[in-house]
Amino acid sequence: MVVGGCSYKMTKNWFLRGTLKGIKTEKFPAADPLNPPLWPSRLNGSGDVQCPTDAIKDGIWDEQRCIFCRRCLPNYKPTEEQDIFTVRENTNEFRKSLNIYFVDTGSCGSCNTELSTIFSPRYDANRLSIFAVNTPRHADVLVLMGVLTEMMKEPLYKALEAMPEPKAIVLLGTCSITGGIMGKGVLLPEDANLILAGCPPSPYTILEGLERLKGGKK
Repeated sequence: MVVGGCSYKMTKNWFLRGTLKGIKTEKFPAADPLNPPLWPSRLNGSGDVQCPTDAIKDGIWDEQRCIFCRRCLPNYKPTEEQDIFTVRENTNEFRKSLNIYFVDTGSCGSCNTELSTIFSPRYDANRLSIFAVNTPRHADVLVLMGVLTEMMKEPLYKALEAMPEPKAIVLLGTCSITGGIMGKGVLLPEDANLILAGCPPSPYTILEGLERLKGGKK
């Protein structure tokens, strides 16, 4: 018997394994990440390279410009360190919970995928009192992804106006911060409360950055 393209026996075994073993959620950020990705992660190295976004200049690596294209190898190598974010300002107003609303102003879709992943059973952002909402009127935080396109300017400003005070802004991914290789950033980095570097950032970077914005500590 075939159900949805797979055998009934295989479906039954999958269900039983899940029932017996349960869903395993990581303890991150209270504990170190399990199997963190090499790309993206903090880069260490030296020397000048031909970087398409000027993320490496005079031997200095700028995480906010890096698209992790690997053209800097072997001069610069990834470390698996996921703390490639900057919290410019946090507030105790968000300590109990953080409600976030996403606005894609012009991305390739990768940042959306990684952001959605933090709500999967493996990471379970809800356990940290981080929730996604369907309207900016219920949001504490506006998460912006992608370069700023002309058609999305008005929806962006309307979303900002609809949010209640206090509110915070998060720039997620290189495109929203500096424009990457596609265009220009959504806002100036100094206008954001949290800057999440990466192309796209990993769920570890996103989750820890949001937790720090809440006022939590690793």
